[in-house]
This record gives sequence, C-alpha cells and structure tokens, in this order.
Amino acid sequence: MTKERTIANEFVSAAEREKLINILTDELPVLRAKLGISQNEVGTIIGVSRQTYSAIETKKRPMTWNTFLALILFFDRNEKTKPILASIGAFPESLEQMLRTDRREDNSLIEE
Repeated sequence: MTKERTIANEFVSAAEREKLINILTDELPVLRAKLGISQNEVGTIIGVSRQTYSAIETKKRPMTWNTFLALILFFDRNEKTKPILASIGAFPESLEQMLRTDRREDNSLIEE
C-alpha cells in the first residue's frame, strides 16, 4: 500500500469518498462552465482523456478517488470555482488539511 493510499484510508472512509465524489460529479458541468473551458482542456489538466472526462461528467463512468483529488485541487486553486466548492461541501476542511503540502512532511501521518 502506498503512503498516499494509507493517508487517504486513514482520514477519509470509503463512504465519505463516495459521498464527496457524488457531490463533485453533480457539479462538474457548472464548475467547468464557470471557467469557460472544454472537457478536453479539463481532461488535459488532470491527466485523463476527453472521452474519460466526458463520461465522468455525464455520469456514464464512475470517478476514481485520484481523479476526484486532481479535480478538487484544480478547482480549488481557481478564484472563480473555489467558492462553489466551499458552498457544495465537496472539499471539506479535514481533507484540505490532509492535502496541505506543509503537512506531508509530518511522518506521524504516514504508516510505513
């Protein structure tokens, strides 16, 4: 098991991950439209094909946790979409704290 997976499993349960993914999936068209970018552009930014991103956005394919994290980090770093994330509850403070780069060096969070 990777260090990142251990951290995710310790702080975010499978049920919570599913809930957060569902919240974000429902809002993907709104978030993307707010930025005025194409599905292809979002896919390129997060490292998936346009077809994969489109299937996620249209709920034809489930979103993986890694894709969720990539999208959250992308939308959270944009001033136009960050408030939307906060209002829908897709990026809770507990997850934000876990992903903060200054905490990654805290070895107490990582089981080896």
